[in-house]
Amino acid sequence: MLERAEQIAPPAGLNCPSEEKMSIDLNLPLSVEYKEGKLYFLDQTQLPNHLQIDEQTTVEQVWDSIKKLKVRGAPALGVAGGYGLLVGLRGFLNLSPEAFITKVEEVAKYLEGCRPTAVNLGWALRRQVKKAKSLAGKSAKEVFAALEQEAIAIHQEDIACCEAIGRYGAPLIQDGMGVLTHCNAGHLAVSKLGTALSPMYTAFSEGRRFKVYADETRPLLQGARLTAWELKQAGLDVTLICDNMASFMMNSGAINLVIVGADRVTANGDAVNKIGTSGVAILAKYYNIPFYVACPYSTIDLSTPSGKEVEIEERDAEEVTFFGAKRTGPEGIQVRNPAFDATPNHLIHGIITEKGLIKPPFKENLQTLFG
Repeated sequence: MLERAEQIAPPAGLNCPSEEKMSIDLNLPLSVEYKEGKLYFLDQTQLPNHLQIDEQTTVEQVWDSIKKLKVRGAPALGVAGGYGLLVGLRGFLNLSPEAFITKVEEVAKYLEGCRPTAVNLGWALRRQVKKAKSLAGKSAKEVFAALEQEAIAIHQEDIACCEAIGRYGAPLIQDGMGVLTHCNAGHLAVSKLGTALSPMYTAFSEGRRFKVYADETRPLLQGARLTAWELKQAGLDVTLICDNMASFMMNSGAINLVIVGADRVTANGDAVNKIGTSGVAILAKYYNIPFYVACPYSTIDLSTPSGKEVEIEERDAEEVTFFGAKRTGPEGIQVRNPAFDATPNHLIHGIITEKGLIKPPFKENLQTLFG
């Protein structure tokens, strides 16, 4: 079942609708900015206490910033990767056409290896490599200029997709509702409005008033540090809760709707997102609360059959054994720290995309819209 999706025909070369542009100004710093040939990342590890923006001057710095979550969020990683490739290529513009294409592939492979689970990073880099190969024989400077325009296009497409996701998801949110979200899939994680938060920002701009509950999202507290911060900055009514409070809040009737983002949606509609998301989905199913996933086309991976085949990133034990600078786990304790989990499609009420609201059967409907 496709709700409203059939009303949209994507423009040639762009999978996002171009009509009904919004002008919601959140008055928040950009997570990724490319200005006058220079790349800047907002260091999200410093939020909410410090606002620090760093220029990315080497490809090693870009790799490190992505690995250490200074820039994070699946769509933002795609944008960062597209621009980060340019940073890694600037010193090679005197190479021969053939050698420069080889260097493009080399730098793209290097950047793609820093975070394996979120599909957008690899998607954007492969798109850049394909663009470069299509210009075989052109000078390095000509190929670089084309790659720069391609990176800008990736960024602009992401902005348009986020706005469209907001339009299609906003009708789900009504006055007086309580809406739960997990991790951060807002302005900081994507472009401008985000994915999961875009329907909230859009509904708020349309005059509806509701309460947002943000899970803190252990172990790195993206919900507490980022989601709660940006929603508060934007003027929305937001309440922060610990992850293990979600069941209590749902049972109390405070939560009527769940919207989360995704780092990858597989061909069958399974959604890979920040660790803990599948637990929220199980609770929502138990309490009969609709659970939605919001994501753009760049996050949909039709080449992977299900969430079971996705490589789940394992991160450092110190993220679990420390809370900030304070040790909270015994020295030498064994630790598991998977950064993501896969929510089975049968727990998902619908997927909000830039082409509309997709309902089950997801495998058929995702293929229809994005195949």
